[in-house]
Amino acid sequence: MAEFDYDLDYKALDLRAHPELYRIGRGEQGVLLVEPYKSEILPHWRFATPEAAQKSSDTIYQMFLDYLAAGDFVGADMARKFLQMGFTRARRYANHKGGKKYKGAVPDDKKGQSGAHGRDELPRQVEDPIKAESARIFKEKWDLCRENSDYQAQKSDHKRRYESAK
Repeated sequence: MAEFDYDLDYKALDLRAHPELYRIGRGEQGVLLVEPYKSEILPHWRFATPEAAQKSSDTIYQMFLDYLAAGDFVGADMARKFLQMGFTRARRYANHKGGKKYKGAVPDDKKGQSGAHGRDELPRQVEDPIKAESARIFKEKWDLCRENSDYQAQKSDHKRRYESAK
């Protein structure tokens, strides 16, 4: 799998116009960078309560389906990433009050990256059932995306056309 390219100038780049530059990467890579999709999807992304998560995941999943119907794999993959991020962030808040998973500050050379970067993980707290339910709601929609046969076909086509060329 081609790695997500963090060296592109995402602020100036329209990946709808240039899907050949998009790399799927792993997990949620690029979810808050890739335009115009970030600006289209982010306003709908909420997970604070199960009600907000349901509305958010329903809206983003419909966007996923709309992107697929338009043959816009990059948009569909970004919607999938936002659903995945809804799950992972809600789970983090379910396990760690305030969402803080690691001790200490991120070193300057690691800012903007995810993960521990050498920091110790804080112990899990008693699970927050509200955030756990929000996570479950997002996971349901995320799973639907990954299982969608049209998504799988467009993903394979994108990889064949653009990612295997490098």
